[in-house]
Amino acid sequence: MAALNFKHALFCAFITLLISYPILGFNLEAKGINVTIVGADTTTILGVLLAAVVVFLFQLFRDQIMGRVGDLRSLTAGKPKEPMAENRRAKIESWVLTGIVVLALFWPFFMSRGAVDLATLVLIYIMLALGLNVVVGLAGLLDLGYVAFYAVGAYTFALLSQYLGVSFWVALPIGALLAAAFGLVLGFPVLRLRGDYLAIVTLGFGEIIRILLNNWTTLTGGPNGIGGIPDPTLFGMEFGRRVKEEGNTSFHETFGIAYSGEHKVIFLYLIALVLAVFTALVIRRFMRMPVGRAWEALREDEIAARSLGLSRTAVKLSAFTIGAFFAGFAGTVFASKQGFISPESFVFLESAIILAIVVLGGMGSQIGVVLAAIAVTILPELAREFSEYRMLIFGAAMVLMMVWRPQGLMPMRRIHIELKKQE
Repeated sequence: MAALNFKHALFCAFITLLISYPILGFNLEAKGINVTIVGADTTTILGVLLAAVVVFLFQLFRDQIMGRVGDLRSLTAGKPKEPMAENRRAKIESWVLTGIVVLALFWPFFMSRGAVDLATLVLIYIMLALGLNVVVGLAGLLDLGYVAFYAVGAYTFALLSQYLGVSFWVALPIGALLAAAFGLVLGFPVLRLRGDYLAIVTLGFGEIIRILLNNWTTLTGGPNGIGGIPDPTLFGMEFGRRVKEEGNTSFHETFGIAYSGEHKVIFLYLIALVLAVFTALVIRRFMRMPVGRAWEALREDEIAARSLGLSRTAVKLSAFTIGAFFAGFAGTVFASKQGFISPESFVFLESAIILAIVVLGGMGSQIGVVLAAIAVTILPELAREFSEYRMLIFGAAMVLMMVWRPQGLMPMRRIHIELKKQE
């Protein structure tokens, strides 16, 4: 047995070297019109060797290490506790979410412009994650093409403003409704699919939308994207230094204050905050309605749900449509925030990050999704010196999270009733 473990550990270490060294151990340098391969520095090579040694030791003593990990998890878990009453848990979550909202309201008035801009991005990801939480966390439908609805909302605003001069406030519901229509259209082909097959179809749908945007150059601009997307206005007041639309007024001249670029950033942040709160409240209301219970029933056991008279078609379509609706919301805000969008903003990696937020936060848990979105968005910005290893660190964090707490940061809990065995 020991010889078998040694061979397996040696094989895993060799595979680690075989994969890591060509990727990290060589660099391409351009000299004129020629490209040459240059070896990496000593630190990188030592790091690759250290990683191989760590893999070797872990595989060699895997049983002992995992046994210790299991002991630690059992010690930290303690005795099983009685589940908290649902009403009390809902009240605590409401107070926590209210505290987060109150803190968010005061955030832009005490922080720098960069921090406010980053917080706006966090709110966009919260909207996206809450929408995907309906599809994946509540209904149990694995969607890997969620970024397509995000792109539909963003491009709807960009195209309407470019060709028809439509404002942000008019484009916001249009983008959300059009994204919901796309979600409804996607729902029909996947009615009979589940698991891996469903994931493959949704992944293909997301790539179809991205390639369509990339190749339809006459309408979307293709790889060049669309620029000059207008900012939202407040009752006809613009936040720029000069008024762009005839008939509008400038915010700083109306109130007799000096112009500041922070006004626009704060206003867009407050819009994103209001929309994020609106998204959370609406989805929370859906969760307490019969449709929310139907989503959870479909997630737990589709056959049992159908035997109870639930329409599989209606439940799946409602989940896809509502999730896509809020992705369209987020896409419209993103387009206004950036002022420029292109197909490269809606790659598969975005869907993977949003799905990771839902999994890390806890499937079906709103407060968990909010906390995970904040962590996933802010932590990479705090460690910019490790930006080259961002995805490596992100992957390692996901693995550790699945080992230590597979249910997520704040898992959704329901009261379970156990029936005693009849003698």
